[in-house]
Amino acid sequence: MAISERPKIDWVDVPSGIFKMGAPASEDIMKDKFLHEVTLSGFKMSKYPVTFDQYDIYCEATGLSKPDDNGWGRGNMPVINVSWIDADAFAKWLGCSLPTEAQWEYACRAGSTTPFNTGNCLDTNLVNFDGNFPYKECKKGESRTGTTPVDYFQPNAFGLHDMHGNVWEWCKDWYDDQYYQNSEYTNPAGPKNGTEHVLRGGGWNSRAEYCRSANRSYSYYRGNSVGFRIVMNH
Repeated sequence: MAISERPKIDWVDVPSGIFKMGAPASEDIMKDKFLHEVTLSGFKMSKYPVTFDQYDIYCEATGLSKPDDNGWGRGNMPVINVSWIDADAFAKWLGCSLPTEAQWEYACRAGSTTPFNTGNCLDTNLVNFDGNFPYKECKKGESRTGTTPVDYFQPNAFGLHDMHGNVWEWCKDWYDDQYYQNSEYTNPAGPKNGTEHVLRGGGWNSRAEYCRSANRSYSYYRGNSVGFRIVMNH
């Protein structure tokens, strides 16, 4: 299939930089969010989570079955019900990769040091999450019953949409709860092996605390709140 027939990806240039990865004790006491300084080279990240439009083109080109949309619609909705293997294969098909979790958190923060790139609270007018469960003393909000289009909300300071909520996003890394305490501090690539892969960002049905910039989760299952985005080197 010609490259021109492959899905168009809107890219955002994420600059190189140094940031504090993880969470301070006031936000999270779990050892797998150990606060440490990380240096990253610049990279390109997809402006939005990969959509059904984009993933369906891939399925048609490769003869794969299209994932279920749960009746929420395809088109500009984030693709869901894709495993890490599915997401990784799509990225490689385009000559790209899934983001490392260091790249993901840096891109999500976009210069912020607060729990969210929107500040100390998450607002359902800005993010698709379960507003019945706000962060700490923040106000409650709307609770939607599924995903929203990837361009429904405003982007963060880097120009990236849906870094909090809507769908959890697969990262390249294996999950390891000890990794932060022993990881490389320049362009960390993650553990060499593991059993589950990292998920970041929270989903439409997540409590606000699970949508924090530093929050880490993991899985090996497909799910209706799990999608992904892709990166490529400059």
